[in-house]
Amino acid sequence: MIRQAGILVGLLVGLGWALDAGFPLPPRPQYSPVVAAADGSVLHAFLNPTQKWRMKTELREITPALRRAIIYKEDRYFYYHCGINPLAIVHAAGRNLAGRGRTTGASTITMQVARLLEPKARTWPNKLGEMLRAVQLEMHYSKAEILQLYLNLVPYGGNVEGVKSAALLYFQQPPDYLSLAQTVTLAIIPNRPRALVLGRSNAAILQERNRWLRRFKQAGLFPRQAIADALLEPLDVQRHPAPARAPHLARRLVRQFPGQAIVASTLQRGKQTRAEDLTRNYVRRLHPLGITNAAVLVVNNRTRAVEAYVGSADFTDALSQGQNDGVQAVRSPGSTLKPLLYALAMDKGLVTPKRQLADVPTNFSGYQPENFDRHCQGEVPLDRALAYSLNIPAVRVLAELGVPTFTGKLRAAGFRSVARNDSRLGLSTILGGCGATLEELTTLYVTIARAGQYAPLQWTTAPAARLPTTGSRGEQKAQPAASTPAAPPPARGTTLISAASAFLVTDILAQLTRPDLPVGYETSRHLPKIAWKTGTSYGRRDAWSIGYNQEYTIGVWVGNFSGQGSPALTGADIATPLLFDLFNTLAYNSPNTWFQPPASLDFRLVCTETGLPPGESCPNQLIDYFLPGISTGQRCQHQREALLSADGQVMYCRACAPTAGFRRERYPNLLPEVLAFKEAQGIPYQRLPPHNPACQLVSGARDQAPGITSPLANTEYVLNKGEHQQLLLSCTTGNEVRQVYWYVNDQFLRVAKATERVFFRPPPGPLKISCADDHGRNTDVRVRISEF
Repeated sequence: MIRQAGILVGLLVGLGWALDAGFPLPPRPQYSPVVAAADGSVLHAFLNPTQKWRMKTELREITPALRRAIIYKEDRYFYYHCGINPLAIVHAAGRNLAGRGRTTGASTITMQVARLLEPKARTWPNKLGEMLRAVQLEMHYSKAEILQLYLNLVPYGGNVEGVKSAALLYFQQPPDYLSLAQTVTLAIIPNRPRALVLGRSNAAILQERNRWLRRFKQAGLFPRQAIADALLEPLDVQRHPAPARAPHLARRLVRQFPGQAIVASTLQRGKQTRAEDLTRNYVRRLHPLGITNAAVLVVNNRTRAVEAYVGSADFTDALSQGQNDGVQAVRSPGSTLKPLLYALAMDKGLVTPKRQLADVPTNFSGYQPENFDRHCQGEVPLDRALAYSLNIPAVRVLAELGVPTFTGKLRAAGFRSVARNDSRLGLSTILGGCGATLEELTTLYVTIARAGQYAPLQWTTAPAARLPTTGSRGEQKAQPAASTPAAPPPARGTTLISAASAFLVTDILAQLTRPDLPVGYETSRHLPKIAWKTGTSYGRRDAWSIGYNQEYTIGVWVGNFSGQGSPALTGADIATPLLFDLFNTLAYNSPNTWFQPPASLDFRLVCTETGLPPGESCPNQLIDYFLPGISTGQRCQHQREALLSADGQVMYCRACAPTAGFRRERYPNLLPEVLAFKEAQGIPYQRLPPHNPACQLVSGARDQAPGITSPLANTEYVLNKGEHQQLLLSCTTGNEVRQVYWYVNDQFLRVAKATERVFFRPPPGPLKISCADDHGRNTDVRVRISEF
């Protein structure tokens, strides 16, 4: 007998497994994709593929009050049956056959889940199928999971399904933040979703809610005082739009995680809201200037978590192309890459903050950059060149560092457009001649703030933990576990620049004496303690301002997605005021601490004239930072010794100096292009007397020969035959040169002063242009002339 019973049980189990395998469970419901903030609140929700609002209710959002109300109302023996309640079936069958009372189906919560997963007409065969499916569901899911499925599928009228969708669309709160009255309201609607429509049938819903509250009171389901308070709570609700914060990032994350019901972002809800409001209101004030958009990125430096993401001023503004994402848009970065350039040059030992750089008109093999204000300053220290964002010194440093070295670091920092176009980039890269996004630039400045350690930004994290606490109405209510939401751990990075150069760049960018401080902020009490850099692209199409302190880095772009420029569009005047407003609003409680110099830095005395360690004739000295073992130890040679005749009218070279009757003096040892600039600007300087005319030897080395700046070597010039156009001849020479001699195709053209600009009408065809100075040194270039 026992053996037969065992065989029967085995056959039944086998049959059950066969039926389970032959009739698999229906697929899980398709949820509305939701992007959550770091604290778990919903930032943005989308319709699901069937155009329904069905936001997934998580287990932690099912409060004890909701669970008690639903189970008492729908299935009091939910925890005791295996999907089917036989007693309820017998009782319902008796009532239905006898015709007494309302016809009922004795559906358990599990059976209702089966019907909601596979909607069918209400017939007896379908009812039997629901029962079998309910048993199958109980085999695969726990009771908590089945209750969760039910609460995610129950209808609330129209295209609203699930408790979470109803709570957010009607009460603008997640389920675990609802009052007892609101919770009971949501518990009673699913049985009559067409008759009890929130916003239209509030009076009927209120009457039904209070009826059930009294029944719960009689059953002792909730404290009497909690029910008394709930009965007094009014019901004045209407349908609200779905949450729609951070629309650009929300779409980005939903595309990145397809099919995921809830994507937990790192955004801080409060910071995101304030950043959106500030950006929208600021851009409204710029509309009369022809400026219609802006983008903002706020990053926590400690965790590299993005805490606010504003892709445009107004996502719904189709006229201004508000659906474009300014955080990911590739734009010209203007001067925002200069801090990285100077940091790399410091790490190579090429420069230090007080190193003097030539700021004079210079031709870099055909590329002739200009400063933003189109003025030159002669020679400037590096810290001033960066603080004033001078273009020519930056190009000069890039030429010395090497474009491949610079673009290689940009590739390592995640600049995708630079990586794609690396082989075509040149010296103009440092002035915005490449593509970059606000995301890439902000990440770069986070790297500087993090002592040169690069790592990607963090966009997602696990939702903040919530612990149950006692609510005001006596119910257990889920609350955030702590005021500081969960955040991803700091990402481990790679060294992009040294901590020493990162600090030096930060120290320079924190200076307030600079032209890109917005007008009116010189004495402002609201000036945040930050390091920042501005940038303006060619044609004034993009205005950038990126700033950081120890806690946050904020990147700002302002412009038009159409690419149209505006005369008012500059980083200093347009982007920086918004940057300052964001820091004062979002980071007002940041610790008042600042960056400290690392142990790898040291001080030394340098010559004021060059920024190099002092030589024999450097009376004026100052203190400068340097990197021991890396920064150049070359001694200053800003003056050189010259042998002069007794009357000082003639200079001797070593070959023609007499044995006696001469004297030694020191003269400025300036670069030829600096000499040419001083001469052109009429700036007085101490000039060497002419070389001894009786000297018969050629003195000096090849690299001291005149440098022909026009025309450019190996260049074709196309001239208009009818306009009698001429070709410019110009050169740079040493301090001792007075005259130069110009030749065309080895035929003498004319003699000119060393700094004189010479024009002549060239014949068509190949030309050899030669320039010789009064010391016998010579330089040649070859060009081609065409006429049309």
